[in-house]
Amino acid sequence: LVTGGAGFIGANFVKYMLEKYENIEIVILDKLTYAGNLGTIREELKDNRVTFFKGDICNRELVENIFMAHDIDAVVNFAAESHVDRSIENPGIFLETNILGTQNLMEVAKSFWTVGKDDNGYPIYKEGKKFHHVSTDEVYGSLGLNDPMFTERTPLDPRSPYSASKASADMMVVAYGETYKFPFNITRCSNNYGPYHFPEKLIPLIIKNILAGKKLPVYGKGDNVRDWLFVMDHCKGIDMVLSKAPTHQIYNIGGFNEEQNINIVKMTIDIIARIMRDEPQYRSLLTTELENINYDLITHVQDRLGHDSRYAIDPTKIMNELGWYPETAFTEGIEKTIRWYLHNQAWVLEVEESSTKI
Repeated sequence: LVTGGAGFIGANFVKYMLEKYENIEIVILDKLTYAGNLGTIREELKDNRVTFFKGDICNRELVENIFMAHDIDAVVNFAAESHVDRSIENPGIFLETNILGTQNLMEVAKSFWTVGKDDNGYPIYKEGKKFHHVSTDEVYGSLGLNDPMFTERTPLDPRSPYSASKASADMMVVAYGETYKFPFNITRCSNNYGPYHFPEKLIPLIIKNILAGKKLPVYGKGDNVRDWLFVMDHCKGIDMVLSKAPTHQIYNIGGFNEEQNINIVKMTIDIIARIMRDEPQYRSLLTTELENINYDLITHVQDRLGHDSRYAIDPTKIMNELGWYPETAFTEGIEKTIRWYLHNQAWVLEVEESSTKI
């Protein structure tokens, strides 16, 4: 069961798993909010190994019906409200989906996976069941420029309604593991980028605005640092944790790609300008003159409330224990991402149109 499977990371995970495993059945549950789009998984929905349900992870009856109809071996929970700016404007939805939704999924899974109790009264679960909760580096809070990277032992210290809701969900998952011996793993990732990213997020927004000759809004001085992880590298890490990791373990998945936001913006401008200059077949995508693609597009806007200074995540544990490593260098991944968006403008327009109707 892949929740949030029509969203950015969830959809890429579905694509990864279908390609890697021939003998697999995937049930997708997605509410299809602004960030979920059926166009992202259009081809996957034609696959007879895939079943789709539209609905909310908070809906107990729906989740129970899915478990009754399908022998779910694993839940991979991507479903979440995830945009920090939206969490500042409306924190309540984040608490409902990210905390109560996660708890509802676990409660249903626990009831369907339990086959008895041990001598101490703890549930005994069917063999091979696992709940995989996908979290974020933002639960750790903010780092100074010279602070060491976040490890799995870093105390949770969230600073926004979004990260507080994700940290609360993480704590609830761990609590189920302690109280009910519930079989879980948690992975915490750094900023993902790549194909099918919702257009209001940083990198796709920059690409879209450059093509349109619009200003590129950058919070404050643009010196906030983020670690960037190519989405398919993340999907590979989740798969490895799901299939190889012992239960009750938490793993950080990071890209070793720390960069200031302003440099991300400048790099994207440079790559698009080069592509348009050297490959004129792409110029039809421009609604501005080629010479206008330069740093003058950058405009600094008022900083986000409570904007975390730096995230940096240490993936040493997953590398040492499971053999995972980030395969995609940022210079390679960012150009691959830009070219994907240049080739898939119809998808961008479809997502933008569908999100305005919700």
